[in-house]
Amino acid sequence: MSQVNANSFYDASGTSNAVLYGVAAPTNSMSFRNRIINGDMRIDQRNAGASVAITTSDNYITDRFFGIVSANSKLTGQQNAGSVTPPAGFSNYLGMTVASSANVTVGATDTYVIGQQVEGYNMADFAWGTASAIPVTLSFWVRSSVTGTFGGSLRNSGATRSYPFTYTISAANTWEQKSVTIAGETSGTWLATNGIGIRLLFGLGVGSTLSGTAGSWSSANYVSATGATKLIETNSATFYITGVQLEAGSVASPFERRDYGRELAMCQRYCYGQNNSAGQAYYWFGTGAGSSTTSAFGMVQFPVTMRSSPTATFSAANTFFLDPGITNFTSVVIDQKGVNGGACTFTGGSGMTAGYGGRFLSDNTDAAFIIWSAEL
Repeated sequence: MSQVNANSFYDASGTSNAVLYGVAAPTNSMSFRNRIINGDMRIDQRNAGASVAITTSDNYITDRFFGIVSANSKLTGQQNAGSVTPPAGFSNYLGMTVASSANVTVGATDTYVIGQQVEGYNMADFAWGTASAIPVTLSFWVRSSVTGTFGGSLRNSGATRSYPFTYTISAANTWEQKSVTIAGETSGTWLATNGIGIRLLFGLGVGSTLSGTAGSWSSANYVSATGATKLIETNSATFYITGVQLEAGSVASPFERRDYGRELAMCQRYCYGQNNSAGQAYYWFGTGAGSSTTSAFGMVQFPVTMRSSPTATFSAANTFFLDPGITNFTSVVIDQKGVNGGACTFTGGSGMTAGYGGRFLSDNTDAAFIIWSAEL
């Protein structure tokens, strides 16, 4: 058996880290190279593949990826919209479709974007805002019915520092891989907490006021690059993206493929979707107990510690069931919640006994759901 001892390995030039099995070794760790979560769009806890109408409030399409627009009823998003074949090695993508009657003219302050916010804990080693700031590389696969120079940006939490970037889509309806290297930012405030570290945005139509010169950092709130193509102005246009990766260094390495269980757990830090969209009989939410003859509470233990105490959205009270035999609740509210679990209070039922425990379920085949959200 041979043994090689060395402090460093470089490529033939003697200036860059060596490439091992197609991967350029980063200066820090080979694990968690990609700071984007669910970059291959595999996980969709909220919508289970259903289409999402993008509104003037942030709407999550696939896990961790949101869309926001200046006008409603103009744009929809969906996991695997259009059912095209993804790039080799991928099974899913995020698809955006402009409404057939959108007829949008982008105003100076309008924004039509998709993106993801990276938690400060997950980018603190970039050392942005200091003299030790390191560069990063953004890479992704994209396909669009519209060609041209497209734009996007990276911003800090306060939107006081931004880096507009561009990339070119050369052929319509063809998957193309893109890469953009961004200089490390030595100025501004960049959170290294559970707040927003980096906001990554892809522009689908951004007005002139919110667009800046590509390729450099600016002390302005730029969402995209000046002169970028406005997809939203073409009725029925499509834009598909997958394999999104943001990593330390100046070279795009192959997409980091994490196992499904780990990727799901990473998503559940921000969203835990208890979603019985298939109408499974007696879908399990947690445990419960009676608090009176007409009321009860149900308890949920989160599978991972969430980023912060979550908010919750849920189906109608009568879609839930407390076994044994308590149904027909008329109201439900979130009673208590924290980063490790939450509790719902149900009222208006009948036949309950105070102090009796039971299973917290969906009512037979009802598509009951609770979406716990701790998004940035």
